[in-house]
Amino acid sequence: MATTSPASPTPTPAAADQPDWPAQAADAIVEQVGKVRDRTTGPAIKISGYVVFGAFATLLGSVAFVLLLIGAFRLLDAYLPDAVFGEEHTWAAHSILGAVLVLAGLFTSRKMKGDSA
Repeated sequence: MATTSPASPTPTPAAADQPDWPAQAADAIVEQVGKVRDRTTGPAIKISGYVVFGAFATLLGSVAFVLLLIGAFRLLDAYLPDAVFGEEHTWAAHSILGAVLVLAGLFTSRKMKGDSA
């Protein structure tokens, strides 16, 4: 009993001219999904980047401000005259920096409220 293999179909000239529609459909779907993803996640990624950089800048600014205050206190404490404030004059350095910060706070709160007086 001899078995014969079925003949492989030969492409017809009409089948060779037809476009590969499954690949075209897949490409169109991928393109549309990419457009939707770019329109939705693109702004979210950009905003989250701004939030991260803003938080980092706030952290660095806070640290720099605290170090500036410490340096200003030590500078005042070292160079305030003993004849005017006495031998122990850390209270004067605290008072001067406190007054400056209170005045700055009052000024900024007035600006935020919009009072021009």
